[in-house]
Amino acid sequence: MLSEAERYKEEDEKQRQRVSARNQLESYVFSVKQALDEAGEKLSQQDKDTCRNACDEALKWLDNNTLADQEEYEHKLKELQRSCSPLMSKMHGASNCSSGGGMPGGMNGSNHYQNQRNDGPTIEEVD
Repeated sequence: MLSEAERYKEEDEKQRQRVSARNQLESYVFSVKQALDEAGEKLSQQDKDTCRNACDEALKWLDNNTLADQEEYEHKLKELQRSCSPLMSKMHGASNCSSGGGMPGGMNGSNHYQNQRNDGPTIEEVD
């Protein structure tokens, strides 16, 4: 049984890497789509549509290529990143510019998500 495990170890590792690459692509698609939904007026409708169409094409490709190998998934991810990364940078650049007149002392609210984290019960002091 141990020899069988050794024999299939390499094959199992390739399968794990293939699934990991697929998950990375799928995760990137959904995170981009979520960012586009939350973009508001930071991007033009044309830019949003371009990136959304690229994401939809990637999802269709994922559905039609369930047995693709790791390199194919990585290639598709890089292809999608090439088409969407400039728009994502543009969107994040617009959010940084728009928050320039925010709170004094350089506190532009960027720690909002960090402060929102809830690790346990909230304790309030009462006098």
